[in-house]
Amino acid sequence: MTKVLVTGGCGFIGRHVVEELLSRNYDLRVLDALNDQVHADAQVTLPPEVDMRRADICDADAVKSALKDVDHVIHLAAEVGVGQSMYEISRYVGVNDLGTAVLLEAMIGMPIRRIVVASSMSVYGEGLYETTAGERRAHIRRSPAEIKAGAWNPSGPDGERLRPIATDENKPVDLASIYALTKYAQERQVLIFGEAYGTDAVALRLFNVYGAGQALSNPYTGVLANFASRLANGQSPMVFEDGRQKRDFVHVRDVARAFRLALEQPHAAGHVINIGSGNAYAIADIASLLAEAMGVPDIEPEIINKARSGDIRNCFADIAKARDLLGFEPAHRLEDSLADFAQWVRSAGAIDRGAEMKRHLEARGLVL
Repeated sequence: MTKVLVTGGCGFIGRHVVEELLSRNYDLRVLDALNDQVHADAQVTLPPEVDMRRADICDADAVKSALKDVDHVIHLAAEVGVGQSMYEISRYVGVNDLGTAVLLEAMIGMPIRRIVVASSMSVYGEGLYETTAGERRAHIRRSPAEIKAGAWNPSGPDGERLRPIATDENKPVDLASIYALTKYAQERQVLIFGEAYGTDAVALRLFNVYGAGQALSNPYTGVLANFASRLANGQSPMVFEDGRQKRDFVHVRDVARAFRLALEQPHAAGHVINIGSGNAYAIADIASLLAEAMGVPDIEPEIINKARSGDIRNCFADIAKARDLLGFEPAHRLEDSLADFAQWVRSAGAIDRGAEMKRHLEARGLVL
């Protein structure tokens, strides 16, 4: 039986990856530090057949022990959150980049055939745009002065109007936050290691992942979880900028399947691959749809008309490469999944820490 080590396997995505792999009869080991920020409001239970090891990803001895007799690695262990990364810099760099280095160093000399690492759409910065003449623009960034003036939509170098289009893997990275920097370093470490040591390596750039099991009381988790926590406590979802910025939301079960496919598909080795839904949603519309699904349609989003440092305007996925290399096709549309998500939120309960998060960012001058 093929044995897989899943680092961060007790987290939101990790638990679904474990479930997906068990359904295909993989032998599983999990390494997870059970960080309080992620796990404080969740009972972490894994099936009894999973070999669970509680340890930090930077603990070299624990990592080396966890790798014994392992065939493949799925590396999910990471700190997550653009905003928090901008002031807890050493924590993010330590866990994400040093932790990955510890893992790879421990793999040297071991007969591990493939490693799949979770990267992030944040490495792109702004997504792709095109002009009215149909020309692609890949190097777009808003200045702080433009953002402070409420010029939310980026324009081209000559002031031309731009239209956001789906972002493919050929777009150059543009690292606008410490979190993005650490995720790019993670994927590059893994791919460089794979080429040097003859280990198959795959990096999956995940877009906005949602679904049952998110850490609802962690204000730096996904936007849907943040909105749900606010709504569950009778508060308006806080929407930065004007709410018309667009993102791609992909269900966690689709993401878990993508990780399994990345282990199994031979042609994926050496590639960076987008994992998203291929659809674009305006953030304010998502807040309203979720309020309706949670039975509080009268709670309207609070449009803040300010931006967080490191935030981008638009980014949504072109998933043609995932279809081609992995045979990946999203099975869960956001519009059809919000009712189940809302039901889970009501049963799980949530502490709203959105205002606390905003205060932390404002105190450090990270809200423009």
